[in-house]
Amino acid sequence: MYRYTKESDPLAGADGFVRDAPTVLSYAALGCFTFWLYAFAPAVTLLRDELGFSYSVLGAYEVCWSAGAALAGAGFAWTARHLSRGALLWGSALATAIGAGLFTLGRGVPATLAGAAVFGTAGTMLLTVIQAILSDRHGSRRDRALTEANIGAGVSAVFAPLAVGALAATVIGWRAAFVLPAVAFVVLHLRYRNRPLPVPAQRHAARDTGRLPPACWLFAVLTAIGSAVEFCLVYFGPQILIDSGFSAAAAGTALSSNLLGILVGRLAGARLTRRPGRTVTLLYASLAVSLAGVVLFWLSGRPVLAVAALFLSGVGIANLYPLSLALTLGAADGQEDRANARSQLILGLIAAAAPFVLGGLADRYGLAAGFALEPILIAGAFLLLWGGLRATRRGVA
Repeated sequence: MYRYTKESDPLAGADGFVRDAPTVLSYAALGCFTFWLYAFAPAVTLLRDELGFSYSVLGAYEVCWSAGAALAGAGFAWTARHLSRGALLWGSALATAIGAGLFTLGRGVPATLAGAAVFGTAGTMLLTVIQAILSDRHGSRRDRALTEANIGAGVSAVFAPLAVGALAATVIGWRAAFVLPAVAFVVLHLRYRNRPLPVPAQRHAARDTGRLPPACWLFAVLTAIGSAVEFCLVYFGPQILIDSGFSAAAAGTALSSNLLGILVGRLAGARLTRRPGRTVTLLYASLAVSLAGVVLFWLSGRPVLAVAALFLSGVGIANLYPLSLALTLGAADGQEDRANARSQLILGLIAAAAPFVLGGLADRYGLAAGFALEPILIAGAFLLLWGGLRATRRGVA
């Protein structure tokens, strides 16, 4: 392993950013993880058709995944102190593949639920170490690295449900889709297993205090809120379209405009973050676009406007996670691993709770009223961003 510095890198550009082997490996690994993640929901739906379990059991799969994600978030900092980045990366990838195997090949609900739990735990550990490698490697330019990495993730998010659906209609079956990331990881391991990965930098002040700064906590909650906004839209957006007169098939197709918006937003974000110092401005703009898109979707009763609003909200949501995470790690005061882990723990809890809260409100007051939670979450994100920036300035002073 090596400790990266700009002076030691002959390939670094004027801004010190270079897509070397650890960066390319991280980008590819994130794409593989995202494929698994976005294939999971449609796979659970297909599994329900096979096993005939109830909607409550259907929700239990998401709970198992989220519980595993929270467990990984709680344990990552300790694990990262005892394992190298390489061991953690390849070990997490192998464990995620095993979880995918249990989920897809298990017989009956208990076995597949256990697979979902392993899947969520190992997958989140894999995600967290990928983010850690990019943060170790690029330091203050982690915003650009994380944004670029999420472009490939956006492509996987679009492709994964299509692959599951297409294979489900063939004799091969939908389970074959989960083999694709595993094969990709085998290729990546053969290509990069001997390449050194960066060593995390630790500052003396961080070791003395052992506590995350208040700004870091605020940005971590902001990261989770941004993901909760996306999850609530994905879960309940199609139902709003159905209530507006769409058929179930048309509603599912219309949701692809949101995924397309996410991909477009990430491409734009990668371009805009080429220059340092734009993270906060871009994050404020992303929140504003997200709010406009969600409110338009919420209040519009016209099909064309609803589809356009889904695209607009996707453009806004696209960069909430990578930019908020970049602020979280940047405010960690040398404790990036701990901040990374805590952000995943909070994300697992909030992202799991928000759809249930929205569903409970919808059951009691109607879906249109319950969907008001979305703009409320975005308004809270504005406050968290403002509060985190103010706490950062206060800490510097």
